[in-house]
Amino acid sequence: MPIKVPDNLPALDQLHQEGVDIIPDMLAAKQDIRPLRLLMLNLMPKKKDTEIQFARLFGSSPLQVELILMTTDSYQPTNTEPAYLRRFYRRLDDVRDDYFDALIVTGAPVETLDFDQVAYWDELKEIYEWSKSHCFRRLGICWGAQALMKLAYDVPKFTMDDKLFGVFRHNLAPDAGRLLHGFTQEFPMPVSRYTMNMKSDIDAAGLRVLAESDEVGVGMVRCETTQDLFVLNHLEYDAQTLAAEYERDAKEGLDTKLPANYYPDDNPNMAPVNYWRPFAYLLMSNWLNDLYQSTLYDLSSLSRKG
Repeated sequence: MPIKVPDNLPALDQLHQEGVDIIPDMLAAKQDIRPLRLLMLNLMPKKKDTEIQFARLFGSSPLQVELILMTTDSYQPTNTEPAYLRRFYRRLDDVRDDYFDALIVTGAPVETLDFDQVAYWDELKEIYEWSKSHCFRRLGICWGAQALMKLAYDVPKFTMDDKLFGVFRHNLAPDAGRLLHGFTQEFPMPVSRYTMNMKSDIDAAGLRVLAESDEVGVGMVRCETTQDLFVLNHLEYDAQTLAAEYERDAKEGLDTKLPANYYPDDNPNMAPVNYWRPFAYLLMSNWLNDLYQSTLYDLSSLSRKG
């Protein structure tokens, strides 16, 4: 089933080239089904790349999915033109009276800051509180996962001496559940962060660890009550994403090590191979299917809970 994205979104060209099934507004309106409505708060600097990465994964589902893009109002991204954001992105005031099956909070290049030092932290707190009565579930990615776990369960993050950077094998928990159905016992996930969450804090918050790595710690967490999902790493990344980050860090004079387990033979002159993408498709397919089976048909009833 195709994915519905904003008309004339520049990412459409790339998605069409890849064969991702896109549905136009007029045709979607004629279909007698309710699509899953996903509101994605895109905090990544390269917004188009992130749009493509997630639309690609959501577009592989047999379910019809509508992806609505969101940005912050309290902070103006410096890497994206204001006109682009005005045309394709919504802010909290634009969606305040609307309802969604899920809120997705992406990663963000702010993880070395304390949460309350982030320019849009107060707004994110407001978005999270709003989501309790307007979004059926939440999905956090990397810093977005850390932020949601902090807001909901007061789980702290800790800064590492060195950047956790590369592609690392993760092990499934014995009771990982249907979100990881079809995964092999070990699977790779790209990692790019300076901070981590301690398993002891996650356990103390009553959350369930679904996957973790001996080298980089906890990688995926779920709340059994809300069924919110927190993915601390980047299965959505393209083959070249870590390479671009490595080159960016080098230009900025940062002493970032070569991403581990990434370049063939650890040779940065060789093109990296995306060997984690099948697991990205599988996770998003499982997550959408789980969401579809549980979500409400009338999402406005969320505001009448309790």
